[in-house]
Amino acid sequence: MADIRFDERVAIVTGAGVGLGRSHALGLAARGAKVVVNDLGVATDGTATGSDAAQAVVAEIEAMGGTAMAHGADVSDAEQVADMVAQTMDRWGRIDILVNNAGILRDKTFGKMTLDDFAKVVDVHLQGTATCCHAVWPHMRAAQYGRIVLTASASGLYGNFGQSNYGAAKAAMMGLMNVLHLEGARDNIRVNTLAPTAATRMTESLMPPEALELLQPETITPGLLYLVSDDSPSRTILGAGAGVFAQTRVYETTGHFVEGDITPEAVAANWDKITDPTGQEELPDAFGQTRKFAKRAAEAKGVKLDW
Repeated sequence: MADIRFDERVAIVTGAGVGLGRSHALGLAARGAKVVVNDLGVATDGTATGSDAAQAVVAEIEAMGGTAMAHGADVSDAEQVADMVAQTMDRWGRIDILVNNAGILRDKTFGKMTLDDFAKVVDVHLQGTATCCHAVWPHMRAAQYGRIVLTASASGLYGNFGQSNYGAAKAAMMGLMNVLHLEGARDNIRVNTLAPTAATRMTESLMPPEALELLQPETITPGLLYLVSDDSPSRTILGAGAGVFAQTRVYETTGHFVEGDITPEAVAANWDKITDPTGQEELPDAFGQTRKFAKRAAEAKGVKLDW
């Protein structure tokens, strides 16, 4: 298999001053990409610290012979993101890759969490991702090429105590990916989601030292590099950690047509049939489910439905 390279490609990596983002930026640069290292310079809870982390990563890239620029845009601020995109286009004339990695944590149980803390985490992760995607979208459409990665988490896919805000934002990545995949396909814009488990400043207090040693960001970046490559898949959720990679999929059971009166009691009585995993499948889009339900009902009633 040929080496995966990014020569002449331009990539924006958000939250790239530390941790996973830094690893992604260095990985892209090592394989030839010109990289915009975006980092606002904040603590894990989103409060400003005046960090010069982004510029330090640029210096690392330049020291290894690569090309990079720093930008301190707040991803949830549309004007700042627009400026980052404009500066990138002015300097290099293209944007081929967007890696949405920036994020914050404000963990508390839901009953003790303020709605301001809930909204701020959703704003950075979800709105920030949408804002960055929206800013690069017209340039990728014009070029008939784009590779976008969103960053989800097992907290969003499976849940994690004390992270209702973070989990909600990360679960939303799947829905955003699914729609952008459908809308971007005609313009060769491929959209995937990375769901990493890594030893970063966000997770260092949650794991034993032995696990932290295994779960270094550099064990995850190779998966990210494949997801933004020329021959990448699209609409894929890639779980990654410690050099282990897995695809997360959402399946729907075949379903069961409830005959007679459709009551909650009838649903309860048929629950085993409704949840039977035999023949379960992935659906291509929202109307895939609509068509399936309509056809199942039509078959049960002896009605021909050509849809």
